[in-house]
Amino acid sequence: MDKPGYYRNHVSVMNKQGTRPRSNTLDQIFRGVTMAGAIAVIAVMAAIAYVLFVNSLPAMKEFGWPFLWNNTWNPVTGKFGAASTIYGTLVSTLIAMAIAAPMGIIIALFLVELSHPILAKIIGGAIELLAAIPSIIFGMWGLFVFVPLMQTKVEPWLGGHLGNWPIFNVLFSGPPIGIGMLTAGIILALMILPFITAVSRDVLYMVPPVLKEAGHGTGATMWEVTRLISFPYGIRGIIGAMFIGLGRAIGETMAVTFVIGNNHDIRSSLFAGGNSIASTIALEFSEAINDPTFKSVLIELGLILFAITFIFQVIAQLWINKLKKHER
Repeated sequence: MDKPGYYRNHVSVMNKQGTRPRSNTLDQIFRGVTMAGAIAVIAVMAAIAYVLFVNSLPAMKEFGWPFLWNNTWNPVTGKFGAASTIYGTLVSTLIAMAIAAPMGIIIALFLVELSHPILAKIIGGAIELLAAIPSIIFGMWGLFVFVPLMQTKVEPWLGGHLGNWPIFNVLFSGPPIGIGMLTAGIILALMILPFITAVSRDVLYMVPPVLKEAGHGTGATMWEVTRLISFPYGIRGIIGAMFIGLGRAIGETMAVTFVIGNNHDIRSSLFAGGNSIASTIALEFSEAINDPTFKSVLIELGLILFAITFIFQVIAQLWINKLKKHER
């Protein structure tokens, strides 16, 4: 049975008996189903972009490109600009990523490399449960529990201890009202932390044990094995986890609406209120339903959010492709 050509002859017999053509048929069906699913995703994205673009045309024609950097927002006079909403979306997302990305990777490394297996299961289950909490619950908890804490403890401490330092004296200036960009960013960080942690943990679990054992066998410490073997091996998956969290944060609506302040001014202080694209659409769409221009403006905001998300995904893919070239 080990003679050369046995498997070729065996396949030939299968063809004669009719088994192989049936397998080819199933392969073609499987290929067609998977291709249809992939095409459906592209079609849905194209349809969403088309609907947003068509319904945004009235606002585009009336306000043009200055809509992107104009900060005016007055539904009464019909003057609109997207600058404050774009600013609030990017700043709150940046705060969330600055907190959640390193924390998620640290927790994932602890669960994989340092914790006891039973403890890792308990903490991992808690993290996955945190991901299942609806966003409106985060918003309500943020408003009734976290905002008072920020107002009475966190923001006064930041202003008192860091308010005299360069840059921080701008970021942490103003009255500690609790509701604002900083609070929204922290709430977003808590929401995306489970996604980054869970995916990073699974990626690190996939590192072949033989590689880590070889590192330890050469005298490397656990930190060196993690830094030189585990992390480089799973870097593409970890980057993917970060961008999953980024996509979750940038389009979050209800939790941000509760705690961001919904103010259309652009301010440098993170204590000040602001808004985001998603929160603006959620709050004002009911008022714009009978005003075609106002409604078109909000749909254009949705198109801008769609474009921002698409740009970030393209950047992520280019980054991953660059890492692949370096690995070769």
